[in-house]
Amino acid sequence: MNRTEKEAVVAELTETLRNNNFVYLADTTGLSANDTNAFRRMLFNNGVTMRMAKNTLIERAMDGSGKDFGDLKAALAGTSCLLVSENQKAPAQSIKAFREKSDKPLLKGAWIDNSVFVGDNQLAALVDLKSKEDLIGDVIALLQSPARNVISALQANAGQKLAGLVKTLSERDA
Repeated sequence: MNRTEKEAVVAELTETLRNNNFVYLADTTGLSANDTNAFRRMLFNNGVTMRMAKNTLIERAMDGSGKDFGDLKAALAGTSCLLVSENQKAPAQSIKAFREKSDKPLLKGAWIDNSVFVGDNQLAALVDLKSKEDLIGDVIALLQSPARNVISALQANAGQKLAGLVKTLSERDA
């Protein structure tokens, strides 16, 4: 690969890193060609883009992206593939699903909205990680719960008792 080709790859990777908030690094060493193709197909079906590149080129792209990848750069050793997705859990779920039939690929690390996860032992945490939309939904459900209780109490027989109590109190003050 000559210098012009390397610069083009770095520019492409830099743009990819700049435009994505969910970046994973994985090690596919030891996967056969058929397994690698099956893994790529699974990633594609889950909306994940896989890109193989040299570690030095990935590191240059990280530096040029304007984002702080912190300790994730330390994971750039050996064979690395870059996984990016619009869904923060899709790459982790894909790796976990593929590892049901194989012990590869290994998760080297991930960068999720300025948070860095390094090591294969972080895979379970990344699979269980809730998205921003999930958290907002949980908060809305918690906020709606007391209102639902009041409405159901008013609609039940307690509503008649409450209405009678309010009527009695209003007559007493008059």
